[in-house]
Amino acid sequence: MTDSRRDLPSVGSLLETAGVKLLLEQHPRRVVVDAVRDSVEAARAAGGGDKTQQQWLDTISSAIRDASRPSLRRLINATGVILHTNLGRAPLPEAAIHAIQQVAEGFSNLEYDIATGQRGSRYSHCVGLLTQLTGAEDALVVNNCAAAMVLTLNALAQKKEVLVSRGELVEIGGSFRIPDIMARSGAKLVEVGTTNRTHDDDYRRAITPKTAAIVKVHRSNFAIEGFTADVSVEGLVFIAAEHGLPVVHDLGSGLMLSLDAYGLTGEPTASTAIASGATLVLMSGDKLLGGPQAGIILGKEAVVAKLRKNPLTRALRVDKLTLSALEATLRIYLDPTRALRDIPVLSMLTESVEQIESRARAVTAGLASHGIIAEVVPSQSSVGGGAFPTAEIASRAVAISGDVTAFEERLRLGEPAVIGRISEQRLLLDLRSVQPREDAALTTAVLRARA
Repeated sequence: MTDSRRDLPSVGSLLETAGVKLLLEQHPRRVVVDAVRDSVEAARAAGGGDKTQQQWLDTISSAIRDASRPSLRRLINATGVILHTNLGRAPLPEAAIHAIQQVAEGFSNLEYDIATGQRGSRYSHCVGLLTQLTGAEDALVVNNCAAAMVLTLNALAQKKEVLVSRGELVEIGGSFRIPDIMARSGAKLVEVGTTNRTHDDDYRRAITPKTAAIVKVHRSNFAIEGFTADVSVEGLVFIAAEHGLPVVHDLGSGLMLSLDAYGLTGEPTASTAIASGATLVLMSGDKLLGGPQAGIILGKEAVVAKLRKNPLTRALRVDKLTLSALEATLRIYLDPTRALRDIPVLSMLTESVEQIESRARAVTAGLASHGIIAEVVPSQSSVGGGAFPTAEIASRAVAISGDVTAFEERLRLGEPAVIGRISEQRLLLDLRSVQPREDAALTTAVLRARA
């Protein structure tokens, strides 16, 4: 019996074909050669077999497309989880995207004071907006909220004690735990109270000459109900003042506008947190604030100045693209009505169910016109990102039945990838987490994914 693998073409002979030569003109030689080699090896592993020249070209072209596809790429979030940590959290407003483009295209005054012609500081660019919007005396931006905590405690409490309620020792995404992050700062964590109840006297009894700060962590990714008690920021400020200690409030989500009118309650805004009297307030830029990943430190001018001089600040600093996006996002908040409209996260959270249903019906109509039967069904969305952990937001989803496991995979592997969720043997595409301008792309992606 003849082994068909012996008839496989060599890599060199395939490189000499007209179609592959054209690919060499369009792509780096290394990418094409690797694609040819991989295609031959795949055919050998499959036992050989005859292929026409066009079939070889199609296989090699497909391998080139796979190799050239960026590892990090855009997708459509149809899960219903708006601040989906695995999917990059907050999409940026158009103004922030434009700001990034403007700064990335050339040089910038990142650390140059145009007014004086002297060296400037990258830490000055967002300070004015942050203080104006929150009422803080000063502000500092680092690369994420965990970094803000490490920097703060390293500057204020290295080799000293920090008091934290046991009920606030949370675990955040990726199995990272607040106690472990705090320990990296060089501070010693002292737990007070119990998991469900912590009182004023628990803090007072724990204060010693070694105590350097009291930390309040907002439980943003879970809720404790029932027989509970904790101490407010105002209460901690009063206790800390008796001993001359700073209070650090880890706010987490970075909410700038109250969403009470939309049924989302219990998450304090940044300005409320500052008004509570904490020495420093720490929050994220890429959660409810709706901007780029960043850790924002707000608070007393003298204390923020101390953090700014800490050597860790350089290690944790943000780049020009982050600062440009954050500044553009913050500027939108000067007009709250515009913020609810133009910041994608806020727009998604506040869009009416009626608007979402209208969009979902338009998508199903578009699918039906091409032979795909889908229906609009009620759905429950969530905020995600550790914010409003118990909130369920009424939404609508496009539901597709049939072999949904295979359909979900084809959608996930498509271009653009679409990430939905399977529930009760139906594939649900929740439109609350899909931006309206993505509806047409979502429809097209579903059509491409059909068998």
